[in-house]
Amino acid sequence: MAAQPVIKVAALCGSLRKGSWNYGLLSAAMEVCKESINGMEIEYVDISPLPFVNEDLEVNGTYPAAVETFRKKIEEADCFLFASPEYNYSVTGPLKNAIDWASRPPNVWGDKAAAIVSGGGNFGGGRSHYHLRHIGIYIDLHFINKPEFFLNAFESPPKFDDEGVLTDEESKQRLREVLLALQAFSLRLKGKLSE
Repeated sequence: MAAQPVIKVAALCGSLRKGSWNYGLLSAAMEVCKESINGMEIEYVDISPLPFVNEDLEVNGTYPAAVETFRKKIEEADCFLFASPEYNYSVTGPLKNAIDWASRPPNVWGDKAAAIVSGGGNFGGGRSHYHLRHIGIYIDLHFINKPEFFLNAFESPPKFDDEGVLTDEESKQRLREVLLALQAFSLRLKGKLSE
C-alpha cells in the first residue's frame, strides 16, 4: 500500500494587523493540523513584504526579490488556506495585491484547491469569501464549497484571547473539518485520492 502523499498548504492572511483574529484562525489551523491531521503540512506565507503591483517593477521577465520568493512559495504549494477579513464588503487590499502578484505570467495559482476562513463582526467576514471566490474563477483556483467557515468574533463567549489566539474549541473543530475537506479536494484534483 502506497503512503499517503503530503499535501503542502500555503496559508495567507489578508490582515496585516498584529493580533489579527484572521491570523489567529491560521495559527489555530496550523496547530490543529500538526495535532490531528496526517498527510498535510501548513506553512504561513507572509504577504506584508510585497510591494504594490506595478509592471514597472517587472524587469526582463523577473520580479522584485520579495515577489519572486512569494511566487515560489505559491507555486510549490499544493493548495491554499486564505484567512480573509472583510473590508468594505470585499477582500483586503494586501490580499488582493498578493493574489495579483502571483497571477502575473505565468499564473502560479492555477488548478489548485483552496479554502477560506474568516473572523469578524456580524457575518464573520463572509462577504469577502464571495469576492475571493470570484477572483478565483479567473486565476483558476478551485475552492471547496463546504464546510464554510465564518466566525462572529463578537459573540459571547469570547472566541479569541487578548493576543488574537483562538480559544474556542468548537471553532477549532470546525477548522479541522475545513482542513480535512481541503485535503480531500486537493488529493482529488491531483488524482491521488484513494477510492
